[in-house]
Amino acid sequence: MDFTFSEEQTLLKNSVERFIADRYDFTTRMKLVAREEGFAPDNWAFMAEQGWLAVPFAEEVGGFGFSLPEIMILMEAFGSGLVVEPYLSTIVVGGGAVHLAGSPDQQHDILPAVIAGECLLAFAHQEAGMRHDPAGVALSAGKDGNAYRLTGEKRLVLNATTANHLVVTARTSGNAGDRSGLTLFLVDRSADGLSLRPYRTVDGLLAADIVLDNVTVPDSAVLGAPGEAHDLLVELFARANVAMMAEAVGAMRALFEATRDYVATRKQFGRAIGSFQVIQHRMADLYMGLEQSVGMLYRAALTRDDDPRQWLRNVSAARVFIDRAARRMGHEAIQFHGGIGMTDELSIGHYHKRLLMLQSLFGDIDYHRSRFRALGEAA
Repeated sequence: MDFTFSEEQTLLKNSVERFIADRYDFTTRMKLVAREEGFAPDNWAFMAEQGWLAVPFAEEVGGFGFSLPEIMILMEAFGSGLVVEPYLSTIVVGGGAVHLAGSPDQQHDILPAVIAGECLLAFAHQEAGMRHDPAGVALSAGKDGNAYRLTGEKRLVLNATTANHLVVTARTSGNAGDRSGLTLFLVDRSADGLSLRPYRTVDGLLAADIVLDNVTVPDSAVLGAPGEAHDLLVELFARANVAMMAEAVGAMRALFEATRDYVATRKQFGRAIGSFQVIQHRMADLYMGLEQSVGMLYRAALTRDDDPRQWLRNVSAARVFIDRAARRMGHEAIQFHGGIGMTDELSIGHYHKRLLMLQSLFGDIDYHRSRFRALGEAA
């Protein structure tokens, strides 16, 4: 498998790394988190100017037609800088849903504005007790003439308070757990009957629980074929996992480098603690976990066009390994830094919290371990 970047990919990597270096020092990042919208609209506009918002979308709607490797490059850099702009929710997941399921008219109505940075999307899927199953949706969408009425609740909708539209998963038939009967809807955030309960997540970013009380949307709000969204959700969530794993790898690398520099200068008993053999062994283990995570990530990102079942297995295998490695990286980084590692004034704890947040989205270790096993047995 060739991990060498093309010229275009190298240019993309260099440009986003310059953005992190020039605009995203830790102090600036903390000021952005504290803002009402939770990010900098100026940064989002800059990302649009650079073409980063256009990366995964088709040329017909103004995109570049790139795929997972380019998303991986961007997200790894975003992870290293703890970037707070809503790339995952708007571009990867929300925009990805419109791109994969939307009709040509829907794509042309929504995606050019997304690419221009003028339209933000949020993805409303998670529900109480769902346990990461794409088919676990209970929120109902009943047909009413030329419209649907949506009723139910969604949890942990990232960036919901700033989104212009929500992509909502709903059930048009069957019961929670059934693969058939799942439908995607594009819902205006200001729709009558839709209310938000906003809060901050463990990593300090914005999310909300959403209540839909008889929200009426026209037939034209349906993305894709009614009742047939399950396989699309599996594809979409796998893409989201690749993006999140790339972000995690970027955060892990930043944690490792900060910890490596710290143990080289922090002194105990008259010498740098990094000179002690036990510290060296633990740092070596962390480095091995980081590099193995990179390999697992690249395998997941670069095998999308291979056998679909094997690709999903690759994604789940990578997710299990990277989540474990990320958890250890965060714990060890804090341990080596001591009490200061958990203070708000140091970035270490913030990287750890972001990694914890990523581990809770689109399947946890138990879910992906089970899916890896099930896909192998079904082969």
